[in-house]
Amino acid sequence: MQNGLYVALSAQVSLQSRLETIATNVANMNTAGYRADGVTFSAQLARAGSDRIAYVSPAAPHISQEAGPLTKTDNPLDVAVQGDGWLAISTTGGTAYTRDGRMRISQTGALENLVGNPVLDAGGAPIVLDPGVGPPAISSDGMITQNGRQVAAIGLFDLGNISKFTRAEGSAVIPDAPPTPILDFSRNGIVQGSVEGSNVNPLMEITKLIEVTRTFDGVNSEVQQTESSLQDAIKTLGG
Repeated sequence: MQNGLYVALSAQVSLQSRLETIATNVANMNTAGYRADGVTFSAQLARAGSDRIAYVSPAAPHISQEAGPLTKTDNPLDVAVQGDGWLAISTTGGTAYTRDGRMRISQTGALENLVGNPVLDAGGAPIVLDPGVGPPAISSDGMITQNGRQVAAIGLFDLGNISKFTRAEGSAVIPDAPPTPILDFSRNGIVQGSVEGSNVNPLMEITKLIEVTRTFDGVNSEVQQTESSLQDAIKTLGG
């Protein structure tokens, strides 16, 4: 039995997943707050008679936890998250979490991201400010002050123990379990007047692309050799 064809097929499927991940990362290298995608593979063992055959398992996607670079904008409605926290926004698909801290104040006073999704506090409630008193001051713990009065606080959430995510609009993600509100600001916090960029490393992604291409060529060569061996066997048996 030509098990090599099935092993090679499993490798090609996994390489396609890696290639799609690289393409997504490159496309979002300039997306504010974007965290790069990654995939992890492992071997699955099967038995064919007395032989043990190693197939490539389906890809296990994950999101890089490495922070992106901060760019100072001096815009009081721009915030960057330091540490492991994520901002919460309300979307049509539910609550999503993002590191993109570019915000605006609507005419009704709602604090929103640039596409109009409400920014939430630690309790998951929308934040409403006074649009007529000028830009707010935002402290490192997310507390928002207007005219010297504390009016709201931006929520920070820890997604560290969650392994499965669904991509949402922009750089946002939707986890499969509720994250934990951050209450300790000794290691986590907010920087007003800055924006976090994408953590995608273009040179690293190009290196990965070259590696995947060469590996795919090698697997394809193995497939051709296996097919040639099978054809030779058929000719011999047929003769």
